[in-house]
Amino acid sequence: MLSKIVLGIFVILSFSFSSVYAVEPILITSSGVADKIIFDGKWSDNLEWKTSSYDQFHFADDNSKIVLRSAHQDDFIYIQINAVSDFTLDKGSDSATLCFDSKNDKSSISKNDDYCFFTTLNGKNSFTYQGGSPVSLNGNFKKIQNHKDYIAIGNVSGKYDRYDAKPHPTYEFKIPIDLLGRSDNYGFYFSTFDANSYKKYSWPKQLDTSSPLKIPSPSQWGDIISPDKSLPEFNYSIFLLFIIPIFLITSFITKNRISKVYFH
Repeated sequence: MLSKIVLGIFVILSFSFSSVYAVEPILITSSGVADKIIFDGKWSDNLEWKTSSYDQFHFADDNSKIVLRSAHQDDFIYIQINAVSDFTLDKGSDSATLCFDSKNDKSSISKNDDYCFFTTLNGKNSFTYQGGSPVSLNGNFKKIQNHKDYIAIGNVSGKYDRYDAKPHPTYEFKIPIDLLGRSDNYGFYFSTFDANSYKKYSWPKQLDTSSPLKIPSPSQWGDIISPDKSLPEFNYSIFLLFIIPIFLITSFITKNRISKVYFH
């Protein structure tokens, strides 16, 4: 009898632990106008990010709110993280981190297929981090050279912001899909850090936010998926590299067959 009780408690605890990180995935949308976004770290007009997915997150302990906009077009993923309720502007200290598990294998320790992107409010620099580092201080991530087409910038949004006209931090990212690898389902995590309150707000929301530098294990991240599988975007230049030689070879063979029929 005692063994059954112990087994039951173990099952309940196991279920509860596995459910801690069970969150609904973020659904990213295809956009035909994302390439028109002005990367200045804020809403540049009322329509700039309208053609993108919308997700809003509330944090009950202090009633904070973050809005995430996401879209993809051609060779890029576009993300805006809007710290709507942060009205203390700590330039160079407030920050945002964005992470993708390109294989979505939910590894317990980060691997080289895991990438994170970081920028600060009005910071002059933004950084790229790749998993697989032996150093565990920030979650086994190491800083690598930025991709030439990568953009990340934080700024003060206000006048044209769709959620609050009062100045607050907003962060915009343009992530090259080729860096991540093309997929319709990535592991996904993001966080913002409010230097004034020394608080980190993250999604999934249940993750440890005690350290502003620590990136949690990819096994604890959520998912960002393309529900219509329009991501990965198909690269037509690669398609042409394959189809043109096939077309030329087929035309050559066809002409040879015709010449043999009519002239021999």
